[in-house]
Amino acid sequence: MSVKTYIHLTMSHQYPLPDVFQDDDVRYPESLVEHFLEQYTQKGDVVFDPFAGYGTTLFTAERMGRVPFGVERDQDRVNFARSKLSNPENIIQGDSRLLANMSLPEIDFSITSPPYMTKENHPQYPFAGYKITGEGYNAYLQDIRNVYQQLRTHMKPTGKVILEVANLKVENQVTTLAWDIGKEISQVLRFDGEVIVCWDKYGFGYDHSYCLVFSVQ
Repeated sequence: MSVKTYIHLTMSHQYPLPDVFQDDDVRYPESLVEHFLEQYTQKGDVVFDPFAGYGTTLFTAERMGRVPFGVERDQDRVNFARSKLSNPENIIQGDSRLLANMSLPEIDFSITSPPYMTKENHPQYPFAGYKITGEGYNAYLQDIRNVYQQLRTHMKPTGKVILEVANLKVENQVTTLAWDIGKEISQVLRFDGEVIVCWDKYGFGYDHSYCLVFSVQ
């Protein structure tokens, strides 16, 4: 399959979040999900997001005739997503580091943007909802790899996985987050390459991010 290695997208959303979430709107746009679902999936395929957030992947997959499933640790976000899904039970409140213990159908395709962490000066740990300290960047990367090692067991042999992630520049210090995550997940899935996403507006010191593409086999 021939896939463009860069795309241009607008950071806009089809619906606003409630006021209570406005200060924590870290969603990618529906157009990103649409682009890759059109490339890699068909109607009826199971689409999974291990860090489902406010449900953008799930809403978009459902609208496009796919079967969405996701995991999100924050109960308020889960409640919001459930209020908009035709099958609200398809988003599970839980910790994606425990995917091996979850009951999921065979997955055709997964897309997400993981919680970000800088290498330095980031005391709150993403996989604990940024509510505890003491875990470092290396532990974060190991947890990312562990999530995808477990996800692999739920996926079809023909399955594809995409992570949208950026490198982070904060006060002239750069965390090569995208490259570090790519290296970790490459230990458990086959790395197929990346698609550079050029945004009209973005954060983290850059105007682009990377969609890292992996295969189960």
